[in-house]
Amino acid sequence: MKKVIVLAIAAALLPATATLAQVPAQKKPGIESKDYQWNKMEGKKAEALKLKGDPKEGEESYEVCGGCHLPSGAGRPDGTFPQLAGQHATVLLKQMADIVEGLRDNPTMYPFAKEALKNPQELANTAAYIQTLCVPTDHGKYEGKDYDAQVAKGKELYLKECKNCHGEHGEGNAEKFYPVIAGQHYKYLLRQMTAIRDGKRRNANPDMVKVITKYTDDQLVAISAYQASLMMPGRMCADKPAAKGGKKN
Repeated sequence: MKKVIVLAIAAALLPATATLAQVPAQKKPGIESKDYQWNKMEGKKAEALKLKGDPKEGEESYEVCGGCHLPSGAGRPDGTFPQLAGQHATVLLKQMADIVEGLRDNPTMYPFAKEALKNPQELANTAAYIQTLCVPTDHGKYEGKDYDAQVAKGKELYLKECKNCHGEHGEGNAEKFYPVIAGQHYKYLLRQMTAIRDGKRRNANPDMVKVITKYTDDQLVAISAYQASLMMPGRMCADKPAAKGGKKN
């Protein structure tokens, strides 16, 4: 049971195009419906969010997640496996429940999430442990042309509208289910924002949709480049010890 639950929380933010067991969830009307309520908490979602997770218990159950997301929770620089380290437990639990409820389309994740919610306490423990992990500094960043110019353009756009929810340092908001984006991989950020803008992320926050709909592809690239450069004071991992010769690993 623990391994199944661990796999579920580890894959909570995986792209829907991953290639594990493809079992579809029964879709529930999302952002496309006039009755959609982004932060409505009921059923298993409400039950899981009420529980207090134990990070010590969650450390053991997270071990299986490390196979894809790495023991550090850093994920993969190419964005196929997102950074989980330091993510708010509330965000992880909400996304898991949204997948089970058919609000977020992720057929790869669905069977694992469905099984995980059968044991909300163990799921809460794993999410609590992930939240304690320091956020890696060596994540995937923008590697295209004119890095400085793109980051500067992205910063201007981010501070104008994105900062209000995601915070000055990309720290998000646990109570409002706004995710940590500091330390997240550039390619993952760009993919998710594009999906939200194009109406393909059905459990998106309507407030974010209103903001992001007007952005062009080039603007999303710039915003993602800046977001991927963000670091949260006091939450980032310490620098690696210097190797022989004075160079860092």
